[in-house]
Amino acid sequence: MPSQFPFSLKIFSTVFISVLIPAYSLHYGWANFLWLSDIALFGTVLALWLDSALIASMMAVGALVLETAWIIDYFGHLLTRRTLLGLSDYMFDAHNPVFIRALSLFHLVLPGLLLWMVWRLGYDSRAWFLQTLLTWGVLLATYRFTDPLQNINWAFGPGSKPQHLLPPMVYLILVMLVLPLLVYLPTHLALTYLVGQSNSFL
Repeated sequence: MPSQFPFSLKIFSTVFISVLIPAYSLHYGWANFLWLSDIALFGTVLALWLDSALIASMMAVGALVLETAWIIDYFGHLLTRRTLLGLSDYMFDAHNPVFIRALSLFHLVLPGLLLWMVWRLGYDSRAWFLQTLLTWGVLLATYRFTDPLQNINWAFGPGSKPQHLLPPMVYLILVMLVLPLLVYLPTHLALTYLVGQSNSFL
């Protein structure tokens, strides 16, 4: 069966992450790859190569709303010169090299690419449950192994800094509930309605 996606797109995306991985690791450190957006990028490239409706659907459930929020925040900051949600503040930080910030522009492309992929492959209804499990694992790893001052995935507080109103574990549990119920579930329902389900087992 022929692939659903152009070979040139697979090569380009693979070359892109082959550049991004060493560049990010040198500048930000390996913990940066625990960001859900980075995981969505890597999962998207994997889904391209495997023609996997399941992986593409998982990445779509996990990334569409959050990446759209990043895009809104980025252009809002670009136009108003003010912080909105804080998601893209690092894009305007002169301490980050222009090349590193240019690599981060993948956020602008990822939602549209994922929608197109899911449209081509169909939506796998297992995605909501499996993406929830993946996110829980990533959040727990973030909480256990990263510096709270980095606040990766906002696991320690909303925004760039840890919060101090709630016990840290209570806050983390809230995040682990909010993402699946208020972000992932509506995306899952919308994709099920708009795209329909696939018969993929990958």
